[in-house]
Amino acid sequence: MIYLDYAATSPTRACAIDAMNDVMRHAWGNPSSIHEEGARAKAVLEDARERIAAILGCRPSEILFTSGGTESDSTALFSAAQAGRRAGRRHIVSSAIEHHAVLRPLERLAANGFDVTFLPPDRDGAISADAVRDALREDTCLVSVMTANNETGVIQPVREIGMLCRARGILFHTDAVQTAGHLPTLPAEIGCDTLAASAHKFGGPRGTGFLYVRRGASLIPLLLGGNQERERRAGTENVAAIAGMAAALEESVRAMHDEAERLAALRDRLIAGLLAIPRSVLNGHPANRLPNNVNVSFEGVEGEPLILLLDERGIRASSGAACSAGALEPSHVLTAMGQPPALAVGSLRLTLGEDTDEDAVRQTVDAVRDVVARLRSQSPDWQAKTAGERAFLLP
Repeated sequence: MIYLDYAATSPTRACAIDAMNDVMRHAWGNPSSIHEEGARAKAVLEDARERIAAILGCRPSEILFTSGGTESDSTALFSAAQAGRRAGRRHIVSSAIEHHAVLRPLERLAANGFDVTFLPPDRDGAISADAVRDALREDTCLVSVMTANNETGVIQPVREIGMLCRARGILFHTDAVQTAGHLPTLPAEIGCDTLAASAHKFGGPRGTGFLYVRRGASLIPLLLGGNQERERRAGTENVAAIAGMAAALEESVRAMHDEAERLAALRDRLIAGLLAIPRSVLNGHPANRLPNNVNVSFEGVEGEPLILLLDERGIRASSGAACSAGALEPSHVLTAMGQPPALAVGSLRLTLGEDTDEDAVRQTVDAVRDVVARLRSQSPDWQAKTAGERAFLLP
């Protein structure tokens, strides 16, 4: 089996499993309890907070534990919006290529009286800092732009955007789910007020994550109940998962530089092999992208059968296309970049990780070439194009 879907989730690191097992055996108490078992769990919880804060270069009090990236994004967005409403500012700037964990909350805010500007990317998949600057208004209360796109891997100019927001006194949130643990992700350098991360993207357990909240930034709790997390997020903390997250993040960061170089070399080799297939196109900037991300579209091929046939050959991949009511819908990211729906529906995302090697790349290129040829041979549209009855979209 060749696993090439690390952007969706990553295998749980052994260090994270060991940390979780240790907590479940020896620190299983409720960290809010004042007896010895509770104190032991509380110590583990705060130790994890300090270790994560050290990696981010921030104060432990600025780390809020959540159930993952989705909760972190919603907490940041709804909180900033409420603060803006109180100040009479109801304009939000974001991008058309955000993850749905950001898009859906913003759509709800738009339905409840906020004016949301969704900026389109350029053809390479990047949001321009100049476009953000031009979109800012006197009533802008929030800017939310992801650190790197989850489909194309294109890295966004968040530092420049952060500087713009800080100069104008506007809250800036970034979804850093794809970069935390893989690239330097330091809130102070980015200039953000809030930053979301999810443990399972860097080898931690699913169902846990964190939200960085800059000291002094307004935060209105999304979940109400107990006084956990300094009254910012109710609910008994999942101490075992949080300990596993801290261990996984530390191990990921220790190897980050060397691993990024290794994966970038494999990524480029994989891109070259896939683009040798006729009528194919790379989605996103060839260099300004995550070191492990490859996203290619093949004319005459739909994403779902491509993924399923690759799966039969032991290659785990994903597509930007979504299935709704039994019909494929093209990726909102690729269509925002200007790609025709007929190509966007046939995208293939391959994301590499610590188990990926040169042999995996070679086998993947061979398998994709075979599967694409098979699907094209069964496509009436492709046959019509090869017969000269219709025009190709790609050269």
